[in-house]
Amino acid sequence: MTGLLARQQIQHLIDMSAIGFDQPLAEGQVQPASLDLRLGPVAYRVRASFLAGTGRSVAARIEEFGMHEIALDGGAVLEKGCVYVVPLLEHLSLPPHISAIANAKSSTGRLDLLTRVITNEGVEFDRIAPGYTGPLYAEICPRSFSVLARTGMRLNQIRFRDGQSVLSDAELQDLDRASALVDGTATIAGGLAFSVDLEPAHGQPAGWRAKPHAGVIDLDRIGQHDPTEFWEAVPARDGRMILDPGAFYILVSREAVHIPPDYAAEMAPYLAMVGEFRVHYAGFFDPGFGHGTPARGVLEVRCHESPFLLEHGQIVGRLIYERMSERPDVLYGTDIASNYQGQGLKLSKHFKTP
Repeated sequence: MTGLLARQQIQHLIDMSAIGFDQPLAEGQVQPASLDLRLGPVAYRVRASFLAGTGRSVAARIEEFGMHEIALDGGAVLEKGCVYVVPLLEHLSLPPHISAIANAKSSTGRLDLLTRVITNEGVEFDRIAPGYTGPLYAEICPRSFSVLARTGMRLNQIRFRDGQSVLSDAELQDLDRASALVDGTATIAGGLAFSVDLEPAHGQPAGWRAKPHAGVIDLDRIGQHDPTEFWEAVPARDGRMILDPGAFYILVSREAVHIPPDYAAEMAPYLAMVGEFRVHYAGFFDPGFGHGTPARGVLEVRCHESPFLLEHGQIVGRLIYERMSERPDVLYGTDIASNYQGQGLKLSKHFKTP
């Protein structure tokens, strides 16, 4: 059956050497519908972001645009505003009918840590062609905070797809009737639309805005950073918020989202013609997200050139649902420890609870 490959099918790809590793597979690396990717032992500071392009390798591009090499084994600071390319510990030799798609992990996106996967001969970020054979690289650009990174850290994740599996709007409407996808009336147009919540409970912020001159975040320190050193709480007044140009915000969807066990979803880029901002799409939603436990979508929002007024209930993004080829043998939040199951407005796992 066509669709996204489940955990046990990804394990089969590993067993048949379609996915290879420079270091042994780590515990918990295979997720219900994806595989976590790990940083290798070296990072290359480069002058600019790039794609390899047809007929060219990433290694050749690094030689062309590289500035200096940084060892990650003992830990190294990746500085805000700089661009790095890191060879990953995973490499691929995919069957001709299997393609792949990558994305930043949730915690990565909530740090405004732009990370994208690039490949030899690649002409798109985060898209791996069917039958690709070769290494994988992560392009990393810290946008709001400098970060301390080490070999083996997992900033990206990858899904594997056999054929076409995206649900049409008609199929998505049928799925919503069978298993309600939101805790209200679903708006379906090019995917499942979701809106922003700017009417928080009394005493709670509507969102968080990254401070422009914060310190370094150690990506290995979970639940230890003081959020007030990196974030400022943002109130909403009368259900409104004006976004500042260049600022990065953590907001939350008004709707609680449900991903049934036989499906997965991805947050799609927001259309630029609707507003001067974008919802950062560190956006894989695994099978079982919100299943039995209401969970809202956290929105990573960056404003562009001009101030922009957001209002409560304004549609800011959409989820694209895909069929799983098989139901995963473990589900998000049910069978594995999941940091964001049942979430509301929530910073990344690196911070103490405000």
